[in-house]
Amino acid sequence: MEELPVVVVLLLLLSLLLVPLVLLDRRRRGRRTPPFSLLVVAGSGGHTTEILRLLSCLSESYSPRHYVLADSDKMSEAKIRSFEQKRAEIFSESQFSLDRIPRSREVRQSWISSVATTLYSILYSLPLTYKRKPDLILCNGPGTCVPVCLSAFLLGLLRIKRTTIVYVESICRVETLSLSGKILYYFSDYFIVQWPDLKKKYPKSVYLGRIV
Repeated sequence: MEELPVVVVLLLLLSLLLVPLVLLDRRRRGRRTPPFSLLVVAGSGGHTTEILRLLSCLSESYSPRHYVLADSDKMSEAKIRSFEQKRAEIFSESQFSLDRIPRSREVRQSWISSVATTLYSILYSLPLTYKRKPDLILCNGPGTCVPVCLSAFLLGLLRIKRTTIVYVESICRVETLSLSGKILYYFSDYFIVQWPDLKKKYPKSVYLGRIV
């Protein structure tokens, strides 16, 4: 019976020693940035180069990264794989995927036929967006981003998955928005421009100067 108080005292002392460690561990966990599933829309020409420059500034918390590109885009995949290979050398647990969707509008395609191909691309994008369920979509102007963002917006309206849409207008757009920008200006959560004249014309936009 005399040993019982000793055991109780030891347990109390052990508990007092563990409390600071538990609190410290909780504090450390609170400081950690949770992983964010990121969907990135790549495009032909300079769009992919610009978007990869933006991604190089993001931490490893933005993972996995799901890239979406048009089925007729032959150059972006090589750039993405090269970027991810270099990133994997820094972040060993880096993850990414590549998906293709029908291009919503080809160069010099008529406006009438563009409506049909865009609707088809949206229908194609819906199951893909539902499958990936990204926390964040990052895009910078290729036509492919319109059906992807609209499908994500629709899933949000249906309360299936709320996705934050960040649109960064291309540095090439000084005074007017691209066609994609004019559409997604009304659907994006954050609309970023890189020239002050655009900020004056589009008050919802966020002007951060040149970021790419």
